[in-house]
Amino acid sequence: MNFVIFDDAKRSNFFPITLTRSTGDLRVGILKLRQRISSYFELTETNVVVSSNLEAIYKERHKDWKVNEVTENETIFINSRIKIDADTKKAILTLQSDECLVNGKTILAAKFSPKIKKISSEDVTALFTDLKRIKNPEINCWEFLWEFIRENAAYIKRDFNDVFYDKDNYFETEMGTTVINPYNVWIGDGTAIKPGVVIDATEGPIVLDENVTIMSNAVIIGPAYIGKGSTIKICAKIYKGTSIGPMCKVGGEVEDTIFQGYSNKQHDGFLGHSYLGEWVNLGADTNNSDLKNNYKTVSVYFYPQEKEIDSQNQFVGAFIGDHSKTGINSTINTGTVIGVGCNLFGLGMIAKHISSFHFGTGSETNKYLLDKFIETADIVKKRRDMLFSESEKELYSKIY
Repeated sequence: MNFVIFDDAKRSNFFPITLTRSTGDLRVGILKLRQRISSYFELTETNVVVSSNLEAIYKERHKDWKVNEVTENETIFINSRIKIDADTKKAILTLQSDECLVNGKTILAAKFSPKIKKISSEDVTALFTDLKRIKNPEINCWEFLWEFIRENAAYIKRDFNDVFYDKDNYFETEMGTTVINPYNVWIGDGTAIKPGVVIDATEGPIVLDENVTIMSNAVIIGPAYIGKGSTIKICAKIYKGTSIGPMCKVGGEVEDTIFQGYSNKQHDGFLGHSYLGEWVNLGADTNNSDLKNNYKTVSVYFYPQEKEIDSQNQFVGAFIGDHSKTGINSTINTGTVIGVGCNLFGLGMIAKHISSFHFGTGSETNKYLLDKFIETADIVKKRRDMLFSESEKELYSKIY
């Protein structure tokens, strides 16, 4: 049986993070949404439907994937936003030919033989028009970015039990390192933990993936995940509900926050209840608020409606798109949304919504020249021995 994981029109609900990636590549817990679906169905190959804007970059990065291409064989299509679990898997596998699983207007999954070979997320729902609809209001999808923050700790626990708990794990630590509840800790090959580190898995599991460095006197409280090749700096305080993707450098105080990957917060400063894309850099002593002084729920700029909406959450920090940066001593307001390619500095409070490709102080910004952005992004990636490719230039030009 062929399987395809597809994005739908609600990818815009997760802007600015999904301006530069598939919805299926959003991280929550330890895994990305697509990885979790693939794990449940034990998929050996990856077939995805993404936005037409992302097609070239996905084909460039993933030569062995089928991107926006489907065969005429019978195929199970799965929405990348689906909250997959054992019951949901069972409901999908019991679909008959030419049936689709729905919750309200959302197509959760479908089973049929496509009549076209080329598709993108913009027109994928047209594939399901003539299918018999099977209603299942018990199956839900992710709808907003702040849901990832709220549920991240629970998903770290779940992914630990599903993916890491039964893996062989024999580790030794340096003298002076404290590991509390070691059966709730998984440490990958090549990971170095320096003296004075405290790893406290009392309240939830901690996974330190391969080739991670935890520098002296850092404290990590579970549930938490530190991705491959990442570095936790001296005296860092990593609190529960934090997921740090690959190749990040993180210091200071972090709580209930997701780093997609390749981003830096190396210095002191607080970051809480936030979601950072890739290639983000927060300057020294950047701080964000994640709780209003009146303790009311936080409003957040929502791209599809082009206005702020009530998140119905009391704790919401910042959402920062790829390749955005803050200068030293920056202050980020509660529920702030910063687009891709921004460069913000100054002592004033950063405005609650900064459009992509803007630079300047918190309240007075100007449009960033595209060629200047590309020049900086190329330098940033070369520092990691990576290139800012032609496909990336094309994608960011379209966003611009």
